[in-house]
Amino acid sequence: MAAHARESAEFGTLSNVSEHRSERQRARSGANASGANASGANASEASQQLQSTELRGLPVPEGLAGLRVDAALTRLFGLSRTTAAELADAGEVSLEGRVRGKGDRVAAGAWLEVRLPGPPAGPAPPEPVNGLSIIYVDDEILVVDKPVGVAAHPSPGWTGPTVTSGVAAMGYVMASSGADERQGIVHRLDAGTTGLMVLARTESAYTALKRAFKDRRVDKGYHALVQGHPDPSTGTVDAPIDRNPTHDWRFAVVAGGRPSVTHYSTIEAFPAASLLDIRLETGRTHQIRVHMAALRHPCVGDAIYGADPKLAARLGLSRQWLHAVRLGFAHPATGAPVIYNSPYPADLGAALDTLADRRLMSREGGSIAARDERGADRPVSGASEADQQ
Repeated sequence: MAAHARESAEFGTLSNVSEHRSERQRARSGANASGANASGANASEASQQLQSTELRGLPVPEGLAGLRVDAALTRLFGLSRTTAAELADAGEVSLEGRVRGKGDRVAAGAWLEVRLPGPPAGPAPPEPVNGLSIIYVDDEILVVDKPVGVAAHPSPGWTGPTVTSGVAAMGYVMASSGADERQGIVHRLDAGTTGLMVLARTESAYTALKRAFKDRRVDKGYHALVQGHPDPSTGTVDAPIDRNPTHDWRFAVVAGGRPSVTHYSTIEAFPAASLLDIRLETGRTHQIRVHMAALRHPCVGDAIYGADPKLAARLGLSRQWLHAVRLGFAHPATGAPVIYNSPYPADLGAALDTLADRRLMSREGGSIAARDERGADRPVSGASEADQQ
């Protein structure tokens, strides 16, 4: 209301708006009726489309005389400059009854009319997610086992399934804290990483879990199959992570990045790869993948971070071998410690079975392992090294 009052004060009285609008709409009605007689089907379709739009018109105030059409629309109707330009390009803007482009200039007193988009459609109904299973649920929390190819929540550019949609389709109501598209989400897994996630169902659980993750009081356990054999076989990577300076769709070890700590230990060594147990102190985006790549032992199948595609093909992998096997924390309502475990999904289990066949790996695995082991002792200190991944 205050914004509209300021506009009226700045641009003067709009008492003649209704009169101008009536004249323009009567003229348009006559033209539309004539066109409708010539093409009834098209008129019906257009009528349905216009139900979701709104026709608005105003006289151009003296203070906006000489501005471009898109700039005038921005000032008069509060549109972004991009939206105003798109509407003009689509023929939705007219001056004195004539369609004008975004670059045309407006004159004081001219009747400026625009057909604005209607209110956005409501959210799409939640879609079930194949393979998403419930490990545990009560009134406070919900623990899921996330399959591959599923994001934690909607995000720009992602059109695939999400955990939030999957649990909503099952009928579960989550905490409303945070952004609408992230309700209940207190931590995330990459779409290509499988395993355990906990979601909050109440506001108190959301607050408690977010604090526990922030204070590093959550046991986040992963298994990762990496190329070669890390040396030492048990260790800690303490190296800051930030966006890759040259490829911002990746992350890297970067001086001045966010503190990131990964602990690892070898469970089993194969001729060309090692199965690691990994515990995270921090939870940076792609943290395990970045740290393992910085050690020159990327997760098998992780082409983004330098994994050998031939080894991935031999093992039948189309994504990184990384699984969230363990999740432990204090229950937000009772404070009692709880821990959940997840078995390997079929593709990761099959890859391990294939690796165990030493006859297959002896044909090509030796060269891969040797190459990785030669790089195992290189330091992890700066962005330049991570850039080579």
